[in-house]
Amino acid sequence: MSERFIYLDHSATTPTDPRVVEAMLPYWTTHFGNASSLHAAGKAAKDALNQARETIAAILNCSPAELIFTSGGTESDNLALRGIAEGMRIRGRGRHIITTAVEHHAVLDVAKEMADNGFDVTFLPVDRYGRVTAEQVVKALRDDTVLVSIIYANNEVGSINPIAEIGAELKQRRIPFHTDAVQCGGLLPLDVKQLNVDLMSLSAHKFYGPKGIGLLYMRRAIPFKSQMVGGGQQNHRRGGTEPVAMIIGLAAALRLADEERAANTKHLMPLRDKLLHGILHTIPEAELTGHPTERLPGHTSFTMKGLNGDSILLDLNEVGIGASGGSACTTGQQEPSHVLVGMGIDPDRLMGQMRFVLGKHNTPEEVDQLVYHLKAIVERHRAKVPVLHN
Repeated sequence: MSERFIYLDHSATTPTDPRVVEAMLPYWTTHFGNASSLHAAGKAAKDALNQARETIAAILNCSPAELIFTSGGTESDNLALRGIAEGMRIRGRGRHIITTAVEHHAVLDVAKEMADNGFDVTFLPVDRYGRVTAEQVVKALRDDTVLVSIIYANNEVGSINPIAEIGAELKQRRIPFHTDAVQCGGLLPLDVKQLNVDLMSLSAHKFYGPKGIGLLYMRRAIPFKSQMVGGGQQNHRRGGTEPVAMIIGLAAALRLADEERAANTKHLMPLRDKLLHGILHTIPEAELTGHPTERLPGHTSFTMKGLNGDSILLDLNEVGIGASGGSACTTGQQEPSHVLVGMGIDPDRLMGQMRFVLGKHNTPEEVDQLVYHLKAIVERHRAKVPVLHN
């Protein structure tokens, strides 16, 4: 990748902060012990692991024992849904799960699979911004509801759900509440008590940490059935040798993200608004998707009427600009986004999806470059396939 490449895909992943790499290095070399070993090398690893737990717990406002380290956001979401729902079912609490129609596939596909295996799942519809309300959730509750899972901020359109309000309603009814907060590290508050959540998923590579490590916060005393056994690690909730270096990296990245959140937000929001204004006022038929204000500070997403978003993104890549059509997990698929479909986006816009997500290293000049090149590319594409105006 050339030095002039403009990266605008920070919802897909972020570069690992050099300070995070520096914190991780000793635990791949000199402090390489297995945290389950009783000798000095194992104790050093265990001490580092415990310190990482303390660091993360202080940010999330929870107990260190309430953290489960995973391979990333997908596993954390899988573990939350399967672990809690099956734990509740074993105890005879019920089989009903509530989620939304626009969750990340790490939640959506698991919920669909569980619906095929004896659970009853309600997929709540969303408004035109991709959001749900606490009233919707309460109305969908049943006596046998065992879990509610609502995404904190949508990965494709950036809209933020009223998680604390939903959680307050569920807390009164003692119904476990999970939120996929994978997009939110370093961008939104993560205090689990203020958010009123019982479970929360995070992934380090979304906030300038390493790929391959995530976590699930799980409030103690919730019925839970482990999905990975074989070693007894992590209080028998997830077997397997802990990747100490990766956990150190997650803790360091989350600490930096938390310390620098206010400064990064101050940097990102004006850039985001500049990008929104530039595209919406320069490119005819561009339409914002997601909520205009209740959205992630660096997140923008659009549809282009009558055009193919992936083709435009490929042309942007040729001029040194990287972005996605929606979720990086589904980019390149020929079917329209389930998020846009769920939001009721016009059919002639569904394939024209583009997402430009800013990070802490982006500049106003890079936003200008995006708008300039995108305008020219869209004009070329429309010259080939004229847009049908209403």
